[in-house]
Amino acid sequence: MNPYFGYEIAGLVVAAYIVIVYALYLGGYIGPDRTFSFFGPALMIKTTRGRSALDRWGRFRRFWAVAADVGIFLSIIAMAAIVVLLLLGAVVSLRISPSQAPSPQEALGLPGINPIIPIGYGIVALVVGIVVHELWHGIVARSQKIGVKSLGILWCVVPVGAFVEQNEEEMMAAPRRRRDRVAAAGVLANFVLTVIFFAVLSLIIAGSIAPNANGVGVAYVQSNSPAANASIASGDIITVINGTEITSASTFESVMSKTVPNETVNVSFYVASTGTTVTVPVKLAPSPTVAGRGFLGVAPAALTPAELKQTLVWPLGSSFGPATGAVDWIVLPLAGLEPVSGSTAGYFHLTGPFAHADPTWFWIGVNLLYWLAWMNLLLGISNALPLFPLDGGLLFRDYAATLASRVKRGWSEARVEAFAGRAVAVSSVLVLILLAWQFVVPRLL
Repeated sequence: MNPYFGYEIAGLVVAAYIVIVYALYLGGYIGPDRTFSFFGPALMIKTTRGRSALDRWGRFRRFWAVAADVGIFLSIIAMAAIVVLLLLGAVVSLRISPSQAPSPQEALGLPGINPIIPIGYGIVALVVGIVVHELWHGIVARSQKIGVKSLGILWCVVPVGAFVEQNEEEMMAAPRRRRDRVAAAGVLANFVLTVIFFAVLSLIIAGSIAPNANGVGVAYVQSNSPAANASIASGDIITVINGTEITSASTFESVMSKTVPNETVNVSFYVASTGTTVTVPVKLAPSPTVAGRGFLGVAPAALTPAELKQTLVWPLGSSFGPATGAVDWIVLPLAGLEPVSGSTAGYFHLTGPFAHADPTWFWIGVNLLYWLAWMNLLLGISNALPLFPLDGGLLFRDYAATLASRVKRGWSEARVEAFAGRAVAVSSVLVLILLAWQFVVPRLL
C-alpha cells in the first residue's frame, strides 16, 4: 500500500478547494460585501441572521459588564502566565538536544496536525470552543452598544468554527474599557467552558469508575521478553514484585533496579482479560540498557490507575501536590493516558450509575468531556497572548495606551495610540520569536 496515499488524498482535497474558491471569486460570488468573503486562506460564509438573538442575550448589560471585567482580569493573568512559560521554555531549550526538541507540529493546537490531539475528539472540541468564543464576543459587543455586522461559518477545507464580525469602526471608537470587555469575552467563554466540562467530567469519574487493582498499570510489553513469556499483557496491573507492593511507577523502578540478570522474581498481577489476580515466577533477562540489571520487559504507565482517577477527578488533590497534579492533568495526552481507550480502559471497571453501561460508549463520552475542557483551556490561554490579531493583542494594546496616558500626561491621544500600536507590534514580534525559539534553537546548538 502506498504510504503517501493519505497525503495524496489530502492534497487533492486542498487543490479542489482552491479551484472551487477561485472560480467563485472570478464569478463575483466572493468579496467583502458578499455572503462569501476571505479571511486569510479560510472562507467566511456570512449572514445577518442571528443578530436579534445577540441583542436579546446582550440586553443584560450589567451582568455582561461584570462578567467581561472578570474576563479582563483572567486575561491579564493568562497573558502573564503564558509569557512566563514561553520564557522558561526558551531557557530550557538551551539545555536540550535536537532529539528532545518539540516538533513544529506541536506548536499548532490543531487536530490532525498536532500529534497529541486526536482528530475526532479534537475537531468537536475545537468547533465548540470557537463557536462559543465568538458568540460571547458578539453578545458582549451588543451589551456594550457596539454593532455586529454579521455572523457565520469559517470554512477552510473542513468546517473549523464560526465567527462574529463586529463593526470595527464602532469597536475602535468605543472607550477602551468597553472594547476590552468585548476582546476579553472570548477568553472568558473558553475558561467558563473549561470549568463546566471539567466539573461534569469530575463528577462522572468520581462515582462511576474504580481501579481493578492497586498497583501499576502495564502500558507496553516487549515481545519475547520475560513478561511476555509470563503472559503479562498491556492493561494488566502489577501489584507485587518479590513481596514488595508496587504502589507507583517509581516503586516499580526502585524494585527493578535491585534485580540482576537470570534472577527469578515472583510477580503478582491483575489479569485484565480474566478479571483475576495471579502470581507467577519470572526469570529476568539481562537489561539491554543497564549492565548487571534484571529486565522484565514492561513499560509501566506514568500514573497508577488510582492516580489517573485522582487526576481526572481533582488534580489539585494529588498526593504529589496541587501543582504536579495540575500539570499531570494537562499532559495526560503526552503520557499516553488520554484518550482512555484500549488497554488503558482495562485498568478500570464501571460502577455506580454507569455500572451496566457499555464501556466503549462510556469512555467515548468521558474522553470527549476531557478534550472539550482541554481544548477550551488551550483556546483561552492562547488567545490571551499579546500577539496581534488575537484578543490578547488588542488587550495589550489598550493596556499600553492606558499606561502611557497615565505616565505621560502631556501626550496627545494620537501620540498615545501611536505608542500603543508600536508596543503591540513589538510584543507580537517577541512572542513569535519565543514561539519559534524552542523549536529552532535546540536544532542549531
